[in-house]
Amino acid sequence: MSKQPEAIIDFEVYEDAVNFVGIANITPPDITYLSQTITGAGIGGNIEAVLIGMMEAMTCQMNFRSVTDAATKLAEPRKHNIDVRIAEQYWDTVDTAKEVQVDKFVMLVVPKTTSPGQIAPASASAASGQYAVYRYEAYKNGKELWCIDPFNYICRINGTDYMADVRKALGK
Repeated sequence: MSKQPEAIIDFEVYEDAVNFVGIANITPPDITYLSQTITGAGIGGNIEAVLIGMMEAMTCQMNFRSVTDAATKLAEPRKHNIDVRIAEQYWDTVDTAKEVQVDKFVMLVVPKTTSPGQIAPASASAASGQYAVYRYEAYKNGKELWCIDPFNYICRINGTDYMADVRKALGK
């Protein structure tokens, strides 16, 4: 591979095309598949069967420098369409030059918790929020990496829809 990732330069967070300010960092959700332990005749012990396309609940964490308007808006108990746009620096080992690639996370979230953080002199308050993620998409330079949407039986990774056969079996 001729392009090596070096670092995230910066990111911006939007909801409905409005830029949120005051966000310090974000921890996107993990993709964790459901599994079932199976045992019985013909199996020498236990096996953990990972279920195709079935997901554990996903949670996103956002940390704010203080209780900003964005943190307060995201505390509203309703769905929020979040768009995280990332400028990531790469080193091109062939051209020996730096380049910026575009990463993007798109999430449909609902707030779970909002914390005003701590109050101390000469410091940020470190407000934060946790959000249940109902739909999670990731893109790199415009190419879809994944789309996870449990309500619609979608688990598409690298262009393969792993839930297509499940939807077909269920008549969806």
